[in-house]
Amino acid sequence: MENHMHTVLGANGAIGKTVIKELEIRQLKIRKVSTKPTWFQANLLSKEDAEKAIDGSSYVYLCIGLPYNATVWETQWLQIMQNVIDACEKAQAKLIFLDNIYMYASPLPIPFDESTSQSPVSRKGKARKQTTDLMIKAIRDNKIKGLIGRSADFYGEGAVNSPFYTSFLERMLQGKRPQTLVSAEIEHTYANVLDNGRALVELALRDDCYGEVWHLPVGEPITTNGMLVLFNKKLGSNFKISVMPTLLKKILSLFIPILKETKEMEYQFEQKYVLSDYKFRNRFPNFKVSSYQDGVNRMVEWFKDIENENTSS
Repeated sequence: MENHMHTVLGANGAIGKTVIKELEIRQLKIRKVSTKPTWFQANLLSKEDAEKAIDGSSYVYLCIGLPYNATVWETQWLQIMQNVIDACEKAQAKLIFLDNIYMYASPLPIPFDESTSQSPVSRKGKARKQTTDLMIKAIRDNKIKGLIGRSADFYGEGAVNSPFYTSFLERMLQGKRPQTLVSAEIEHTYANVLDNGRALVELALRDDCYGEVWHLPVGEPITTNGMLVLFNKKLGSNFKISVMPTLLKKILSLFIPILKETKEMEYQFEQKYVLSDYKFRNRFPNFKVSSYQDGVNRMVEWFKDIENENTSS
């Protein structure tokens, strides 16, 4: 095992866990950091905590997730990124940031790539753009070495915030009809959490990948109804999707915060939304992207196991 420390910030999240899994496969030295006391505990809003978590690291994977709330993102992402940048600069560690794709302009070209213009139309998109701009500036100013891996909406084992879990697989496992807030007929590209973890480590270990933004690999464009076919196949079921009416969404959003928060992101499902991962695939031609069916199968098994654990406890 090499002596370089690979520190995973957000080790308890879906992507953090898959990064750790890939690092373990490669027998690399790992420090697992989370707000939970399970491993190395740190609150990245604290400059001191960030420095302690990152001290002695060679590679730092920033894979944390914040509550899905625009105000939280606006007030916390910049502070976290600045603390992590400063700590990486002090430790002379390379920073690998798991980003999303909210900062791109709308409507988007089909497909859209890393060069697509950034004029975010949402508060959360603006917060993410400011955060990545801060990191890019630090890289250009030679404060740190870093790279950004941007993920499409992801699904798979442990993906509790996936659009295919809440009100979807969660309901199917209860014998209920899955629900969606948006059209089930618009094609979209999705990333598998395992592919994200593998891809981030691939990028981290290649010196020539630093200083750049990379779209992480995705499957072919597929509709929500297309994904439903795969879930039904795994579950041996024949569910149909229920699309929530606009008026009902407006009413429920007054009482259910997550519905209010998702409203500004619905533009992603109003037209074909296809991410290009050509740059990554061209750099890593032997990288095997998981099939949607394999990802769905793993996702179902993972959440079934969790439900069984909760039932037996």
